Amino acid sequence: MKLKFFLYCFFLLLTVSCGSRKNVNKSNKKLEVVLNESKPKKLPSVNQEKLTKALVRSNPKLNKYTLAYIKKYAPIAVQEMHLNRIPASITLAQGILESGKGRSELALKSNNHFGIKCHTQWKGERVYHDDDEKGECFRKYQFVETSYVDHSAFLTKRKRYAFLFSYGVKDYKKWARGLKKAGYATDKQYPDKLIKIIENYKLYQFDNVKKKDFKVSKTFTKTYTDEEAKEDVASKYLDEKYYEVKKGDTLYSIARKFKTSADVIKEINDLNNNTISIGQKLLTR
Repeated sequence: MKLKFFLYCFFLLLTVSCGSRKNVNKSNKKLEVVLNESKPKKLPSVNQEKLTKALVRSNPKLNKYTLAYIKKYAPIAVQEMHLNRIPASITLAQGILESGKGRSELALKSNNHFGIKCHTQWKGERVYHDDDEKGECFRKYQFVETSYVDHSAFLTKRKRYAFLFSYGVKDYKKWARGLKKAGYATDKQYPDKLIKIIENYKLYQFDNVKKKDFKVSKTFTKTYTDEEAKEDVASKYLDEKYYEVKKGDTLYSIARKFKTSADVIKEINDLNNNTISIGQKLLTR
C-alpha cells in the first residue's frame, strides 16, 4: 500500500513539474520578435568565379575561406552598391573582416556579418556576445543577405556617415579611412586592414560593375524604416554619444569627461583646430 502511495505521489510530482516547464517555454516564445525576412533570390554573376580563379593562379597562398566568401557574397555587395552608393569592395572587405571570413561565432550563430549591435530600435531576434564589453546585444538574422541590407541601412540612415557619400564608389581608400573617422570601429588599424583585403583580393574590380550589367533587386527585407530613422535623429542618432558644448568647456575638459583624448574628438568630428563654440554638438566616441 505504501509503495502504491509513493508511486502515485512521484507520478503526480513529475506531471506538475513537466507542466510547469512547458508553461515557461511557451511564455519565453511569446517574448521573441522575428523579422519577416524575404528569402533571398539568386543574383546575377559579377564574374566572381573568374576573378577568384585568377587570384589563385597568381597567388596560390591566398586564404581559401576568403576566396569562398568572395565567390558567395560578391553579388549582394554589388547590388547594395547600386542601391545605396556604398563601394562593393568596402562592403565585401568589411564582411570578410567583421565576420572572420564568415566563420566567426557571431556570423555562424546569427548571420550577422558586420557586427551590428541591437541599439534601441531593433525589433528582431538577438544574441549576446562579448565585444567591447561583456555580453553585448547583437542583431540576429535569418539570412546573411539581410545583414548586408541592414549594413547599408546602418550607413545611409545615420548622420555621422553622411560625409562618406561625397566620395566616389571607386574611392575605397577614402571610404576605409572615413569609416574609422566616423567611429565605425575602434581599431586604429581598421582602414589599413580593409585596404589590404581589398588590394590583396582585388575587390576594387567589383566597384567597376555597371548597373546596366547587373539587374538590381529590391525584394530583400527592409530592416530599417524611415519612421525609425526620424526617431533616431530625435534621440541623437541612437546610442551615439553627443555632447553639447557649454560655457567654460574646452576640448581637453570634454575629452577628460568622456575618458578620451582631444585628438580623438577632433578626428571623429572633423575639426581642424581646438576651437569650439557654445551650443556646438560633438560626437564623443
